[in-house]
Amino acid sequence: MKKKDFKFKQFTITNRGDIGMPVSTDGVMLGAWAFQNAPQAVLDIGTGSGLLALMCAQRFPNTLIQAIDIDNKAYFTASNNIAQSPWHDRIEVTQQDILEHDLPHHFDAVICNPPYFNSGETAQDTSRAIARHTQTLGHNDLIRQLDSLLTPKGIAAFILPTPEGEAFIKLASTKGWGVARRCNVTTTARKPATRLLFELQRDATCTIEEHLTINADQGYSDQFIALTHQFYLKM
Repeated sequence: MKKKDFKFKQFTITNRGDIGMPVSTDGVMLGAWAFQNAPQAVLDIGTGSGLLALMCAQRFPNTLIQAIDIDNKAYFTASNNIAQSPWHDRIEVTQQDILEHDLPHHFDAVICNPPYFNSGETAQDTSRAIARHTQTLGHNDLIRQLDSLLTPKGIAAFILPTPEGEAFIKLASTKGWGVARRCNVTTTARKPATRLLFELQRDATCTIEEHLTINADQGYSDQFIALTHQFYLKM
C-alpha cells in the first residue's frame, strides 16, 4: 500500500520510494527534542524519508547535515524530499552502510531513530525490515561506531521503546557512554512510559531527567504541543 505524503509547516515528506517507515510520532518527537544547543554538524543515521535531517535543518539555521541510509529506496526518497526543501544546500544525502562508512570528518551530533525489533519474524517488505529490525543495524554495532563518528564532546540522540532504550543505555554504559538527557514519554498521564528519548555523551556526569505526556483529556497535551508546534500544521 502506498503511503500518503505528510505536510509539515515548512516542508513536505513525499514517499515516492515507498520506504519502510516514512513519518512517525517517534521521529517527530526525536527531531523536535534532540540537542538543546545548535550543533555545527549533524549526522542523521538511517535517514529514511529525510525527516530528522529536515527537522534539524529547520531548527538550526547554520547547521550542516549529513543524512545516510543503506536502503536505495530511502536514499531516493530522502534525496527528493531534501531537494524540494528550503535547506537543500545544507543537507547532503548519501547511500552507505554506517558500519562501513568512509565519512570524511567527525560530527558534534548524531541523531538516529534506530531499528528495535531483536527477535521474531521480520517484515516481508525489504525496506520495512531494514527500518525496523536490528539484524540490519544491531545496537552494539551502532554504539561501537559512535567513537569514529563523534567529536570528543559530541552528543548522540535516540528514541526507542522503553525496554529497548534501557537496554541500549546499559550497553552504551559498558562502552564508556553516559546519559546527558533522557525523557520518559507516556501516551497519557495514567499510563507507564512507552518511549524513551535520550542523549549519550562521553563526559556526561549527571543526567537531566524529563517527562513528556502526549495526550490530555481534550486532545494533545500542552507539553506535546509546545514541543512540536513549529512542525505540525494544526498545532
